[in-house]
Amino acid sequence: MVKKSEAYYLNMLRNRIDIEHVPFSDRGSRLLVFKYSAQSKLFVKLAERLVDLEPGLEAYRFRPPFLQEITFLDGNHQPLEFQTTSFPHALFFQTEIGEFGLVFQSRNSLSFQIPSGQVAGLRFTVAPQFWTPLERGGVLKGIRNLEYATNGEPVHNQITPADGCYRVEFLVEAALDTAIVITIRSQVDLSQEARPFSVALADAETRWAEWFQKIPEVSDEYQPTYAYSWWVMANNLISPQGNVAYEAMFPSKIKYVGLWLWDSAMHALAFRHVDAELARNQIRAMLAYQLADGMLPDAIHDEGVISEIDHPLRAEVTKPPILAWAAMKLHEMDPDPDFLKEIYMPLVRWNAWWFAMNDDDVDGLVQYNHPYSSGLDDSPLWDEGMPVESPDLNTYLCVQMGSLASMAEIIGLEHDGAMWRKRAAGIVRRMLEDMWDAQDGYFKALKDNQPLNVLTPFNLYPLWTGQLPGEINQRLIAHLTNPEAFWTKYPLPSVARNDPKYDPDTMWRGPVWVNINYFFIEALQQIGEEELAGELRRKTLELVMQEANIYEYYNPETGGPAKEADPIFGWTAAVFIDLALQENAASQERSGKA
Repeated sequence: MVKKSEAYYLNMLRNRIDIEHVPFSDRGSRLLVFKYSAQSKLFVKLAERLVDLEPGLEAYRFRPPFLQEITFLDGNHQPLEFQTTSFPHALFFQTEIGEFGLVFQSRNSLSFQIPSGQVAGLRFTVAPQFWTPLERGGVLKGIRNLEYATNGEPVHNQITPADGCYRVEFLVEAALDTAIVITIRSQVDLSQEARPFSVALADAETRWAEWFQKIPEVSDEYQPTYAYSWWVMANNLISPQGNVAYEAMFPSKIKYVGLWLWDSAMHALAFRHVDAELARNQIRAMLAYQLADGMLPDAIHDEGVISEIDHPLRAEVTKPPILAWAAMKLHEMDPDPDFLKEIYMPLVRWNAWWFAMNDDDVDGLVQYNHPYSSGLDDSPLWDEGMPVESPDLNTYLCVQMGSLASMAEIIGLEHDGAMWRKRAAGIVRRMLEDMWDAQDGYFKALKDNQPLNVLTPFNLYPLWTGQLPGEINQRLIAHLTNPEAFWTKYPLPSVARNDPKYDPDTMWRGPVWVNINYFFIEALQQIGEEELAGELRRKTLELVMQEANIYEYYNPETGGPAKEADPIFGWTAAVFIDLALQENAASQERSGKA
């Protein structure tokens, strides 16, 4: 394939970024630019939790924008209507007096182009991050500072208190290349330079073009969604700050502000194709906050670590153990034994924590003590309460121990390798003994040693171990390919269609999550079901491609996003990228054989 020009992907994504629904941001930045729906105004939110201002795990989701009602003004202080043109690196706004523009001058600074030859500018409102009335007064708190500057000639500069906020009007006489730069950061620094807009624009274009130049080629049918997925991967990256020790990726800068454990493993799958060190840092960022007993926390954000949650019950919370698996997939592409040595013992300690703290009946099968540790928050598997011994968790641990075996052998610990393989085989035997239901033909989760009669893909997970008898593999595949169960128009639903608890629009109670498809594609490949794996891969790619955006989860009947699904979702983008590259390689292999 011919390598694409530097501007190819920038132009391909023209107007793909809908800033009414997804943020215009930049690699490393915590500033999110949106457009108000049906209004010619912008606002800026912060991808930060700021729990010192307003405690609560999800308070950040409901905090109002930091910068509100950004309006373009003409020389008579009148607001200007605009039409937006978006690119990965820049936004342009067409008005009756000319074109305004917007790029990131730095990760903390927004540069607005002012039309040449005009007196024009901006009006905006700055709000404290938190305010609330009290019985005898009120509280206003702030932790971020704002400054604005121009390289033009100011003609009007007014700051007015308004409803607990401050309203700013700033007009300039614009020559060629005039910009107004707004900087938002914790430091107070009044020496902010407003660079010529063309310089900031050129830097942004170069920055994004260089990112896209790294990506491997795929066939034309995947290119638009593939390019958008790579924009999502970079757009969701944040720079180190506070507890975030490395450049790392949020699942979404809108609703998932922090680093989540198994998301970080999935993100590394895509980053390994362009920057192996960036991929390794997704794993390092999570290992940096390993607890003393070996547990890895559920999530990490600038100001805290989440390792316990009090709803729907109070318990420790982590996420499925797939870091070792992700590390070995990275190693296969970019071998680095030193990295494996670095992470081996932390991953061994994490594996030990699962068995030491999550096997109450000491039967060799590990349980979930909190539904969120599964990542499947509202799955019907947890409707009867906790703890639950589930096939998915024990499959993850089998896969993890297989990965630890490979890791140990590479770094010269052959005896460890043999031990891990023996333990992985042992957990498969235990699942067969305690969880396999020969009559129904799938593995059942156990609550108080009693089977839970709900059918989900997670009841078929042991297929991924690659260690089941052939007849059991075939019975699991029969469920997987049953149109009444999982082989829907857009497979695989997170609960079987013929299960009474199936709900195609509610999170883990029916919608399709493409990371789960990814695990089954790998499982099928491991047992020689290449044709079926390829079919599921292509169906997954088609599902994601039919929408302009990249969503958290999808309706298995319509293929559309479920109503609560978050856009620009990280692991969906990562999985699409990896599967598109797999399909590209498979297509080339088929062509070579033809």
